[in-house]
Amino acid sequence: MACLWSLCLFLWQFRPGRRDHQDRAITYAAEIQTADARPLAPRAQGALRLQAKRRGDQTVIANLRQEGSLKALFPKVRGNALDTVFLNTAGGLTGGDRMQIDVTAQTGAHVVLSSQAAERAYRAQPDQIAQSNVTLDVGPSGRIDWLPQETILFDQAALNRRLNVRLASDASALLVEPIIFGRVAMGETVDHLHLSDQWRIWRDDSLVFADAVRLIGDAKALMQQAAIAGGAGAMATVVLASPQAAAFADRLTLDGSSGASLIRDDLLLVRMLANDGFALRKQLIPVVEALSTAPIPRVWRL
Repeated sequence: MACLWSLCLFLWQFRPGRRDHQDRAITYAAEIQTADARPLAPRAQGALRLQAKRRGDQTVIANLRQEGSLKALFPKVRGNALDTVFLNTAGGLTGGDRMQIDVTAQTGAHVVLSSQAAERAYRAQPDQIAQSNVTLDVGPSGRIDWLPQETILFDQAALNRRLNVRLASDASALLVEPIIFGRVAMGETVDHLHLSDQWRIWRDDSLVFADAVRLIGDAKALMQQAAIAGGAGAMATVVLASPQAAAFADRLTLDGSSGASLIRDDLLLVRMLANDGFALRKQLIPVVEALSTAPIPRVWRL
């Protein structure tokens, strides 16, 4: 329709008695043709909303809604938890993408969430930033294990992430987020990056944990600094928010590049650094197994 309107306007400019405006008409028609031919970069959007409930000894789906490029798979249950594997059918994140995941574990329910594959944040156009927001609500005696695989950041990626967790007084959550700064085996480096990662945890509507990672600029140079990563190419943050967190802390075995802090009796924080994604996963799997009460997702196996 836009092209038809442009053609009509172009012909109108050439009607008898209007030859003095021919140049302007030709210029206008050329501008319209150029604008119509300029492709618009696609933007992926996805939303996943899952509610789980307890049925006898098992956790089952109470409600599920999927939109856009976010989908969920439910492998055969191992143990009493509901295994949920989500995937981004867009194949990765780039500037302007919008992803939203909302998961609720009702009273006594246990949900284990993992991603089918590593997420990838690709090069973004200027002033275009991908947004990824996750909200987890855990009811009384419930638990959610948030165990996505690694996020691989490519050069010139731009990503803002938020993780918001709301817990009942006796609820639990295990939260894991591994990040890889380019693939070492492929010779990739991340010289330009925009990464903002915000975590908030509430228990009974009281804020008990707030964390922020902000890396903007030359990520390779920043990661070389001793106060940040000491030259590591991968890192992970692990939080166990549970009334039994203090007891679980004694199960951890960490190497020299990792550290754990029992912030309060119900809140355990672990920071991990490694040279690459493979080394990080080798360190991370024993930590996840030590802090889990359900079998680790099969997608996590080396």
